[in-house]
Amino acid sequence: MSDAETPADPTTPVQPARADLIQIQRVSIRFRQQQVLRNVELTIRRGETVCVIGESGCGKTVLLKLIIGLLHPTSGKILFDGADVTRLGGKKLVQLRLRFGFLFQSAALFDSLTVYDNVAFGLREHQVCDEEKIRAIVSERLLEVGLPAGLERKKPAELSGGQRKRVGLARALALDPEVMLYDEPTTGLDPIMTDVINELILQTQKSSKKTGIVVTHEMKTVQKVADRVVMFYPLTRIGRDDSQILYDGPPEGLESSSDPRVRQFVRGEAGERLREMAQNRGGGV
Repeated sequence: MSDAETPADPTTPVQPARADLIQIQRVSIRFRQQQVLRNVELTIRRGETVCVIGESGCGKTVLLKLIIGLLHPTSGKILFDGADVTRLGGKKLVQLRLRFGFLFQSAALFDSLTVYDNVAFGLREHQVCDEEKIRAIVSERLLEVGLPAGLERKKPAELSGGQRKRVGLARALALDPEVMLYDEPTTGLDPIMTDVINELILQTQKSSKKTGIVVTHEMKTVQKVADRVVMFYPLTRIGRDDSQILYDGPPEGLESSSDPRVRQFVRGEAGERLREMAQNRGGGV
C-alpha cells in the first residue's frame, strides 16, 4: 500500500506514565552556616508509600518542602514527573502544588474558619467547582476520615487533637491530589488515635493508589503503611564523604540492617548517643 493509500492516524500517541515520579538529584541545602542536606540522591516511584525516618534535625521536613517548592536547594535538582521543580515559578509552581496534598504536623487549620470552610478552602481558592459540588466533596471527605455529621460547623479549637488531624487530612484530600505528603501525622496522639490515623493513611494510599511520603518517628506507622523506608542521619554526625541515607529498603529489613545506627534507631536504644554525650562532656558512661 502506498503512502497515499495509508490512512493517517489522527490520534496522538499516549506516553506511558513515568515509573519514577520524583527524582532528587544531588540536592544540598544550607541555611546560612548550617547545612541540612548534602548531595542527597533519592527516587520516589509512582504509587509507592515511602516512610522517611531519622533523628530530629536530619532534614526530613526540609525534604518535603523542597519537593513542593516551598524551599529551593542550594544546589542540585528536584524533578517531578520530569519537570524541574527548582526552575518553576508563578502559575506553573501553583499548578504543580495542586498535584500534592500536605498534612502538616500540627494539622495547620485556620482557627477562624469552621471545619467545613477549612476543608473547602482549597476548592474555593482555586475555583475548582461551584458551591454545590464543594458541599458534596466536603461531606465525602469528612465521611472518609470518619468524622461525625455536625462536626463541620465547629471551629478547630473545639476539636480534639485526633479530630484536627483528620480534618487536616480531609482538607489535603479535597483536591484529589496525586501525591500525599504527611509530616509527623501521629505526633501528640494517643496509641488508639495513632492507629486510626495510620489506618486512614493506609486506606488513602491503597484505595486511591496515590504516591505517599510519610515523615515519622513512629515505628508502628512505618510497619503499617510503608512499602519502603528511607532513613536519614544528621550531617553533624557523619564524615564529609558519607551518605546521609543510612537505609533504603523494605520495612522488614530495618531490624536486620548491617548498620548498627539503623538498628539502634528502630529499637530506640540510646547507648551510643549517651556515650557521645559523655565524651563531649569529657566523662564516661
